[in-house]
Amino acid sequence: MTTGPHFQHDGARRLFLRHATALAGLGAAAPFALNLSALGSAAAQSARDYKALVCLFLHGGNDSMNMVLPTDAASWAAYTSVRDQSPESIALQAPGTPPVAGATAGSPARLGGVLPILPTHPQGRSFALHPLMGTLQTLFNDEKRLAIVPNAGPLVMPTTKAQYASGMHPKPAHLFSHNDQANMWQSFQPEGATKGWGGLMADLLAAQNGRAVFTAISTSGNAVWLSGDRVRQYQVSTSGAIRMATSGTTHAVYGQLGVGEALRRIVRSTRGTHPLERDLADINNRSIEAEEVLRLALKDAGEPLFGTPGTSPDPKLLYDAPLTGTKAINGLAQQLQTVARMIDAAGSGGIQARRQIFFVSLGGFDTHDNQNRALADLYARLSHALRYFDTTLGAMGLRDSVTTFTASDFGRSFTSNGDGTDHGWGAHHFVMGGAVKGGDLYGRFPVLGLRNANSNAFDSSPDQIGNGALIPGTSVEQIGATLARWFGLSESEVSMVFPGLRHFSERNLGFMA
Repeated sequence: MTTGPHFQHDGARRLFLRHATALAGLGAAAPFALNLSALGSAAAQSARDYKALVCLFLHGGNDSMNMVLPTDAASWAAYTSVRDQSPESIALQAPGTPPVAGATAGSPARLGGVLPILPTHPQGRSFALHPLMGTLQTLFNDEKRLAIVPNAGPLVMPTTKAQYASGMHPKPAHLFSHNDQANMWQSFQPEGATKGWGGLMADLLAAQNGRAVFTAISTSGNAVWLSGDRVRQYQVSTSGAIRMATSGTTHAVYGQLGVGEALRRIVRSTRGTHPLERDLADINNRSIEAEEVLRLALKDAGEPLFGTPGTSPDPKLLYDAPLTGTKAINGLAQQLQTVARMIDAAGSGGIQARRQIFFVSLGGFDTHDNQNRALADLYARLSHALRYFDTTLGAMGLRDSVTTFTASDFGRSFTSNGDGTDHGWGAHHFVMGGAVKGGDLYGRFPVLGLRNANSNAFDSSPDQIGNGALIPGTSVEQIGATLARWFGLSESEVSMVFPGLRHFSERNLGFMA
């Protein structure tokens, strides 16, 4: 994809022209410097609203077949038949089954029955969530701020089981590979991609922000989803802004300067006139300036809006750990607390952001073994963190302005390998927010079949291939395009960011109000 089409958006064109003018003196090196730069200050456009997208990535490949489950008679019979295998069953208990207090922590017996949900359009079936997702059951059934997109994943074009088997039909590169499929979700390209669809959306809207450097923000390290042609991700920690070098030291160097200040002066200066040396100094300078701005704008995590003043550990960030029976700090909730603080700071004089994208993550979903215990803890954390974030946004009056969606490397196999599952393809995902048309399924829920007695084939299901992995019925691009329209992109801009959308008849899944 070339950069040219993205400049058709008036705000993005102005942002580019301002930045290109500032770098004009670099001559032939200007395009490279432009690509390196992490976009500093840009004059804010007038905008009457604030919107943010939060990508919650579940690293390792979430076994969503134990997260959202069909419970109608035929589906449940297939589910229990395939997943109730030795030496350790990974089949959850039917709705209404009481938990067994003396059973092993994290086991299906200890967890009790799955939790029924009531989609507005149940597709002639019944459904439930994992037993430890009670808060999400309420968000879906009663509060209608949670939607489910079943069986989604990377697709080049719609794919049937027969087309997949033919070997001639276009498929995503390197299926079932962790790194490649995580990148496919975030960028539509395998490992090595440098631009994600979140960053490309941000390119088109960054001119609405007072400082474009605060457009794409990660609380979880580097994420290609955040990187665009011009927008570069800004990383923060749960403690807030990350400072360059050191500060506050009393050691005297360079006269009366402290070590931190001396180092900052060094990285902000140049000794020669080489364009790349000057550009590196400019990047360092913008990084230091951004940290200083954010440090002043960001409220403390203990502020009542986000946490509990004077209390450590903060009870708002504690979840009920099912494997120990105690309270424990939820790192995902801490990340979302940082996002909430960043959103609050977006209205400050130093930042003035109108459109922001965020990346948070939760690891541990590569459950080839010990799946019962692992998912019990992970789903307890996921459910608690999403409820914390929803409650905090409600207190901020910003539920309608922030939409959170889950993503993962891939789904997993329907079959058990003894106490876990192997790599799959399609998976079920959540979308949460006040602007989400919650309480429903968006996309056809797949048919779960029985394994052929002579092989790992699932002849009775049109949606399952070897080991019961799902062929996605909904593409990542359809999810992204639906979010992009709500975020403010025009139809032509949606087509630029999601070029593969032309292969799909349904361009809007309908889950955003």
